[in-house]
Amino acid sequence: MNRETINIRNLSIGYPGKKGTKVVATGINASINNGELTCLLGANGVGKSTLLRTLSAFQPKLGGEIYIEGKEIGDYSDKQLSHVISVVLTDKCDIRNMYVTELVGLGRSPYTGFWGSLTREDKKVVEHAIGLVGISHLADRMVHTLSDGERQKVMIAKALAQETPVIYLDEPTAFLDFPSKVEMMQLLHHLSRQTDKTIFLSTHDLELALQIADRIWLMDKNNGLTIGTPEDLSLNGSLSQFFARKGIAFDLETGLFRVENEYTSSIRLAGHGQRYAMVRKALQRNGILANRNVESEVYIETGDLKGDGTFVLHLKNGDTVCATSIARLLEAVKEL
Repeated sequence: MNRETINIRNLSIGYPGKKGTKVVATGINASINNGELTCLLGANGVGKSTLLRTLSAFQPKLGGEIYIEGKEIGDYSDKQLSHVISVVLTDKCDIRNMYVTELVGLGRSPYTGFWGSLTREDKKVVEHAIGLVGISHLADRMVHTLSDGERQKVMIAKALAQETPVIYLDEPTAFLDFPSKVEMMQLLHHLSRQTDKTIFLSTHDLELALQIADRIWLMDKNNGLTIGTPEDLSLNGSLSQFFARKGIAFDLETGLFRVENEYTSSIRLAGHGQRYAMVRKALQRNGILANRNVESEVYIETGDLKGDGTFVLHLKNGDTVCATSIARLLEAVKEL
């Protein structure tokens, strides 16, 4: 069973401004467990970075308490904190003339003393961290020759080499293409399980967070902080309310967000599975509300029920139109 690593009590966060202290959020009460991937979501300017910096002790809290491993964060010395928290920032890694093993080795600096010399045990830790993120084949490469995704893995290996129970990441997928974003989120989820560490990150990649994260933190100026599993937040309406804005809708059938369309007509669908989902998506993109709950004399069989691979449009007069592709089906529907 996962245990509570971080406990936050009545936390207030903010930063100095021209007219005094700017309060970003107050009354934050939450906890984070080990062995889980927790994602912080929120609009720009809501205070995600301020919260992450405060939890990392990069800036002081305005009030409240942050307990890490049962000890209040203010009671840690800087050296002690370096043994408890490691941080991967959003800044793009742009380091030249340094090998991957050397950069990952910097994660051992809290343990190596003034000269920074790695012992045999330190080198084993570095090698293990590199292996955990799957970049052993890159160990002898120069960091500046790597792709953005590979560099980010190096920074995560560096955080692992620091051997802390808690890892914070600020927008770890910010500079990555979509396949690399997916790979990175899957890696972090896997690492939370494999290493039993507490991994907490901020992200704008909503769809990935909903599919991969164990727990979601929704940060909002009006409603404060809402916490739960992606599924619970879907069922209780928190996600719908949180992202309720023009052009975005939460789809309860898929548990994901979609672009909301203005509908000029509707049609009933009969079917299930991928073909049903793709037909529904195509019709709704074209302004036609389509699902199995619509009442209409005209309806579409999406083909998966019979298994013959065709889409069948049933007309009012009893005639049918068969289409071998969604493109042809759309043409037939538009002629109604």
